[in-house]
Amino acid sequence: MDPLSELLRLAEVSAHISAGLIGRGRWSVAFDAPVGVKFNAVLRGHCVLRSGNDIIELKAGDCFLLSASRPFVIATDLDALPRPAGEVFSLLDTDGTAHIGGGRDNYEDCVSLIGGRFDFGTRARALLIDQLPPVLHISSDRPEAATIRSSVALINTEMRSREAGAEIVAESVALAMLVGVLRMQVVSGPRVARGLLGGLHNPIVAAAIALIHAQPAHRWTVGELASATSVSRSTLASHFMSAVGVGPLGYLTSWRMELAAHRLRQGTDPISAIADSVGYSSDSAFSVAFKRVIGESPDAFRRHEQTRHTSIQKAACGSLN
Repeated sequence: MDPLSELLRLAEVSAHISAGLIGRGRWSVAFDAPVGVKFNAVLRGHCVLRSGNDIIELKAGDCFLLSASRPFVIATDLDALPRPAGEVFSLLDTDGTAHIGGGRDNYEDCVSLIGGRFDFGTRARALLIDQLPPVLHISSDRPEAATIRSSVALINTEMRSREAGAEIVAESVALAMLVGVLRMQVVSGPRVARGLLGGLHNPIVAAAIALIHAQPAHRWTVGELASATSVSRSTLASHFMSAVGVGPLGYLTSWRMELAAHRLRQGTDPISAIADSVGYSSDSAFSVAFKRVIGESPDAFRRHEQTRHTSIQKAACGSLN
């Protein structure tokens, strides 16, 4: 599995599609700070996004992701009195679309948006979200945005069709769209994102990361990684620090602990077996490293994750009653 796919697997990402929005004339909608990573795409017309100090003009084909949990506004006029999103989306038409502004007859002069959110597991912020800028604007003018535009069009088609399985298809396509957005961050490099995404932009670092991911339990040294990527130790360390934000061995330790955290969440394997699987022959050395990276001991992490999982299951059962 390639490093980006591995990262998304450990981040336990899922997609949820929300109601569409059609606005006419002069309007403004205020949204509460989202849970998860919010995304919206403009299908038609022009509008403006305000999130914190960021004000971004949006046109048909553009989309954005909000990695920071903070309130935001979408509007055709930021001076217009904003209506709360909960109020706007409380009344939907038959195809699941909310309306704001003038009458519904004139579709030609309107703004149309579709959106949703991506939810992640407990370690996703450290793995991925903190590597992203608070607001990601993907302009339709970028050549590599063609795949994202196609994904958005398919999501819209599925959600409007209301055919059997439409939501599952739309959510799956949204995940593919997320991969497209992250690939664009890899192309942009560390000036936009650091961590794994920034590292994959750098050929030297990307080669070393691929080796680490292929054999995380191997007792890698900076010299061995440098030799395998045909550069000096100092060159590899410098490139790693610039692109990823940590050195090669710091990244190796962090990745090992994320793999271990995933196994602790998913099963009941003994701590010693998990430690051995990520290159630690000593349980105590593994526990020290795990607590330094994750913030709590392996046993405490497993207990907290099991409690969280039980709470989620109870909440899900309660919603069905």
